[in-house]
Amino acid sequence: MPKFAANLSMLFTEIDFLDRFAAAAKAGFQGVEYLFPYAYAKEDLIQRLKDNGLEQVLHNLPAGDWAAGERGIACHPDRVEEFKQGVAQAIDYATALNCPQVNCLAGIVPEGVDHATAHRTFVDNLRYAAAELKKAGIRLVIEPINTFDIPGFFLSRTDQALAILAEVGSDNLKVQYDIYHAQRMEGELANTISKQLAAIGHIQLADNPGRNEPGTGEINYQWLFRHIDGTGYNGWIGCEYKPAARTEDGLGWIKALA
Repeated sequence: MPKFAANLSMLFTEIDFLDRFAAAAKAGFQGVEYLFPYAYAKEDLIQRLKDNGLEQVLHNLPAGDWAAGERGIACHPDRVEEFKQGVAQAIDYATALNCPQVNCLAGIVPEGVDHATAHRTFVDNLRYAAAELKKAGIRLVIEPINTFDIPGFFLSRTDQALAILAEVGSDNLKVQYDIYHAQRMEGELANTISKQLAAIGHIQLADNPGRNEPGTGEINYQWLFRHIDGTGYNGWIGCEYKPAARTEDGLGWIKALA
């Protein structure tokens, strides 16, 4: 059975963020992930993890001004120094939280920046981040995100991510394979996971359409979970979905499908 981690940026959002750790543990999760830890003191996060017997599975590098609609700055040629500062901050938090990997959001291509420049900037930033994170024993992942939800997002397909991995040339860089985003952009979920397993560092899920719980849409998650088990994948699967109602009311999918 897969190991599921609660994404606290998406689940239990009806309660304060720091209280979501206890809610996740009460619901049976053993791991958590979320977008960003940086608004909270490391000591507070460490205590919530410890009190609830949870593992910190993943968080993102700083990604610009999220509230203003930025979704990463790694492809922004005028933000390289800010990106590097964010790598240092991510290492500080991930080390304290004993978090084994962090995700780099490529970002929306800025107006007036051509694809080649965005690509070069992203690759250079990944080389820097992968090397710095490797020194700290932390893995870097990159996530293709569908361009229906985030128009203009630079990294949107698995084959694009794999080509970038090859170009960066670091053994400390993997793909974060989000089943929902992959289904929207390309399909071929089972074959891609099997074929590219060695390049996948983390998996996330949601059903489509709607980005709700598994079992609410078109993806045959019961079959897909068995398939993922059969590949030998032994990492976490992050539950990054929007509950159709209260989070607790929709958690029956785990026993029903997994």
